[in-house]
Order: sequence, then structure tokens, then C-alpha cells
Amino acid sequence: MWDEELLRYDMGDHPLDPVRVELTMALARSLGVLDRPGVTVQRPDPATDEVLATVHDPDYIAVVKAASTGRRIGIMGLGTADNPTFVGMHEASALVAGATLRAAEAVWRGETDRAVSISGGLHHAMRDRAAGFCVYNDPAVAIRRVLDLGAERVAYVDIDVHHGDGVQDIFYDDPRVLTVSLHESPRTLFPGTGFPDETGGPGAEGSAVNVALPPGTDDRGWLRAFHAVVPGVLRAFRPQLLFTQCGADTYHHDPLANLRLTVDGQRAAYLALRDLATEVAGGKWVASGGGGYALVECVPRAWTHLLAVVTGDALDPRIATPDEWRSLARTRRPSHTVPATMTDGSPATWDPWIPGDTPDAVDRSIMATRRLTFPFFGLDPYDPRD
Repeated sequence: MWDEELLRYDMGDHPLDPVRVELTMALARSLGVLDRPGVTVQRPDPATDEVLATVHDPDYIAVVKAASTGRRIGIMGLGTADNPTFVGMHEASALVAGATLRAAEAVWRGETDRAVSISGGLHHAMRDRAAGFCVYNDPAVAIRRVLDLGAERVAYVDIDVHHGDGVQDIFYDDPRVLTVSLHESPRTLFPGTGFPDETGGPGAEGSAVNVALPPGTDDRGWLRAFHAVVPGVLRAFRPQLLFTQCGADTYHHDPLANLRLTVDGQRAAYLALRDLATEVAGGKWVASGGGGYALVECVPRAWTHLLAVVTGDALDPRIATPDEWRSLARTRRPSHTVPATMTDGSPATWDPWIPGDTPDAVDRSIMATRRLTFPFFGLDPYDPRD
């Protein structure tokens, strides 16, 4: 799902700079990813107020609309440093939600097996307030739509460095939606939620799974944690559709967080998600973007790898970034380092998790999550085969 109009989600002098999406699409085009056989690029329509109201309070939508006219608004999370208002904010936010909504509809209805809304993934927005750069929660809007169309089990896996709190909160009491989030520890990073004991509300126990990783976790540790938790709970839950939020702010040079992944580690995560979608959800996979603030160094490469994995074969990470793309990146952000290849040189390997007497900090995080959530799925927290 793509249209240049999606770049209007622009908060001005702000970390969530739409140039990261512009450069992603330009890099994907330059490498031929969008011209592959069977790939279509569709222009989205904005989500209607009625659709937005399936997730958001109508009074909140009205306030967003008022702020979009240029009025100074300082309520419901708007008018803050994180969520400054801007003219056209409602329209831009509704278009992002519409893009992700359409991606999910297309997959659920069988029009395609996989779809991607690269400008989406605004996972912090709550029912009645903006938060964390997010006005409308497009993943939640899309998941709600799939439920309304008859889905009985939808899994949401969030690999952004920040906890997927908005999506978790909206579906916390709904056993039809499994939310899984791997993120930096809430003790050290916004939004301060996503502890392993957040496991779902009454009647939906086990519907939330949180892996809170220590600052400094690298490719090897992150991938070990992912494979120790995510495949087991997805296999037990048996989703009919897998939705993934693929924020790229786990990058080791991201200015807003403290994990240490490379684009190679992020690429490995996308490959793992693709394989799980095939295994547990009949291939039905909806992917979105999310956070990511290394605007030139990471996000365009990471999400071009994502677009390649969604649309077919993964790109060889050793290939060069095209000359025309490097020129565009230098023009858009002269002060940033423009990468010459699609790799950071990491092997992106990992060792399987094995419970032991002397675990490191990552292993302790894994064990905390498994101990508090695996019994809900009939899984053994201490058996690495589960």
C-alpha cells in the first residue's frame, strides 16, 4: 500500500521524519523490489470516521479533527513534544490507517497472501489519546476490521524497540487477539510498560506476551529471545492471520533507544516472521513499519529488506545500494552517513535457548516471559523444545 500522500504524516522538526519512508520506497524501487512479478502497488483510501470509531473514542476523533484545522489543542495527548498538532493531521493519520486496513482486508479476503503498509505501525495510540508519535492506531484498526469480517484468531507480533502498548491495551480483554511484543525493558525506555507479567485481562489470560530485553541486547541475544518465545506461542495459538509491526528502532545506532541490532539481524527477523506466517497462519501475513530514527543509515535498508521478504526472495545483503539512491539520500539529509551496501557485516547468527544455572540478562528475560506465559498455552517453560 503506497501513495506519496502518506508522506503528509509530518510533525515538522520531529524524530518521526517522513523522509525515512520516502527513502525506503526509493531504495526498494531502485533495487527492483516493487517491479517483481505478482507485486502490485495500491493507493489507499482514508479510513472513515466510522471505521476509526471501532477502535477510537468518537470524542477523541473529533478533537483530532479540530486540531487538524490549525487550532491549538493541548488535550488527549495532543499538543505535546511527542505529538505536536499540524494542519491536516486527521487526514494524514486516517490515510495511514486506511492503508493498513486495506492491506489486512486484502489478505483476509484472499486477494493476496501477503501485504505491507510500510508507513503504518503507529502502535502507541490509545483509544482516547495520542501517544508516542502516534495519532490513530492503524494496526488495531486493521485487526478490528479482520475480526469484524469473521476472524476468530489473529496474532500480532511487534518487534519495535518500544512496547506495543496501544495494541495490547485495545485488545487486552479479547481472547481472539494474541499480542506478542519484544522490546527494550520498560525500566529504561518509553512507554514504561510491557513487563512479562502483563499477560491479558479477565477472560483473555495468556493473550498478551511480553519479552522485555536489557539495554545492549545485540543480534545474537535478540534472535535467541525471539526463537525461544515467539514460535512456541504462535504454534499453540494457531492464528488465522499474522500481523507484524516491524519497527526498525532496534538498530545499534538508533538515537532514541539502546538495543544493538544490525540491519542483518533485522533481516533475519523478517525471514523468521515469514516462515512463521507460512507455518502457523496459512501464509496470511500483514506487515507494517513502525519506529526507526536512523533515517538514512538504517530504516531504508531495513524496510527494503522487509519489502523484499514480503514480496518474494530476500535480497542478498552484500549488494550495493544504487548510486541514484545514495545521491537522493545525500540530497535529502546531507549530514547523515549514506550506507554503500545493504549489510552491516553481521552474521546475524544465534544459539538456541537452553535453560541453565548461569543465565545472562537476556536468558533471564526469556525465562521470565516463558514462566509467566507458557502455562496458558499448555507449554513447558523449562523445555527448550516448546
